[in-house]
Amino acid sequence: IFRFGLYITIYGDTENELKETETNVRSVLESRLIYIKPALYQQKEGFTCTSPYGIDSLFITTPMNTGPLSSTFPFVSFDLSSNEGILYGVNKHNSSLVLFDRFSLNNANSCIFAVSGAGKSYAVKLEILRYLMLGEADIIIIDPENEYKSLTDAVGGSFFNISLASENHVNPFELPLPREDEDPQDVLRTNIINLVGLIRIMLGGLTAEEDAIIDRALTETYAAKDITPDSNPELWGKSDGLPFPIMSDLEEILLTMEGAESLVRRIERFTKGVYANFFNQQSNIKMQERVVIFGIRDMEDELRPMALFMILRFIWNTITSKLKKRILIIDEAWWLMKNEDSASFLFGTVKRARKYWLGVTTITQDVNDFMRSQYGQPIITNSALTILLKQSPATIDTVQKTFNLTDEEKLFLLEMPTGEGIFFAGLKHILIKIISSATEHQIITTAPEEIAKIKAAKKELEQNQ
Repeated sequence: IFRFGLYITIYGDTENELKETETNVRSVLESRLIYIKPALYQQKEGFTCTSPYGIDSLFITTPMNTGPLSSTFPFVSFDLSSNEGILYGVNKHNSSLVLFDRFSLNNANSCIFAVSGAGKSYAVKLEILRYLMLGEADIIIIDPENEYKSLTDAVGGSFFNISLASENHVNPFELPLPREDEDPQDVLRTNIINLVGLIRIMLGGLTAEEDAIIDRALTETYAAKDITPDSNPELWGKSDGLPFPIMSDLEEILLTMEGAESLVRRIERFTKGVYANFFNQQSNIKMQERVVIFGIRDMEDELRPMALFMILRFIWNTITSKLKKRILIIDEAWWLMKNEDSASFLFGTVKRARKYWLGVTTITQDVNDFMRSQYGQPIITNSALTILLKQSPATIDTVQKTFNLTDEEKLFLLEMPTGEGIFFAGLKHILIKIISSATEHQIITTAPEEIAKIKAAKKELEQNQ
């Protein structure tokens, strides 16, 4: 049995405001059969009780056992402040700062789900800026709408526009340099397996027989360039050593193989057709800056899943070749989830990220499409950090079931203003309001009217100079 006392101090600017607040508090508590009394002629002692002295001057208590006593716990809110990390926003429960380092969790992966215009990109850009200020992590972004380009203009970095007419190319046959603890044979074999998945997407599916032919043809394509488990990996990809094959080299091998006629006809549009400029080239992209962005807005919708898969594989090869603290951001990840092979590769990237000091941020507005894939739930399970902003009524039931939300939290997510939501970190979650400084806001805003004003101000400044 415990002696329990609950004291409440009411604040107000006027006597009428105090009386109104007291009436509201009294009606709320009495509706739950909790009756309160004012501390008449003992206001000083009452104020002392609610001040941080730990002194009970009134000593008006009720005996309670642990069951009913535990009902007072909702008055305590979770605190997500730490001594390191970045500012994510303000805890709406108690107005404390949400200071957190995603790399301090079991893994550094995160998921962000919200409707269009709820502040997904804004929150991610803010996180990017603050990690860059700490100087701790390199940032890699796959940007489907080129909305992160202004970020590279502000902080420096590389922006690679990926399209059929672009001068930036990614060779899917490129291999990472094996690390000291890696066997070149494993690197080669893994890449061939991933290439089979890519070609399956490019050709609209493969039969079991075609799958076996492609597997054998890829091995022979590398062997034709003397890239084998026995060759020197230091020479792989060198123009004066062992250059990587390209898609037309695979086509030449297929022409010599029996039963590959259909494969040759289908792959021809990627070697000689309109798609050849992107799919049949050596890589010319160097990821040397602290911020690297791949913009795919100008890539045709039909080719986006293939381009995303190729870019993600290229990034993964770079990440695995050198251990470094990095954050990989994949916006509109549902594009990758549309195909089993690309979804499987994304899940593999998320699952293995911790071993390579990598945090993967998966962003999507289409929760239903994301969860429809068999890899949707495993990706969320392997992400220790999650931010849920405003949700659509069409998807809220899926979100509630996936994240075990209460009915009250479900209502919050339907009515949340822009930039507010639920912040999950490990086993804790709080209501958060994402805040930025005026300078940060100018850099990261995506509101068209604000961007137009900023451009006009810059133009006027240049003319005055």
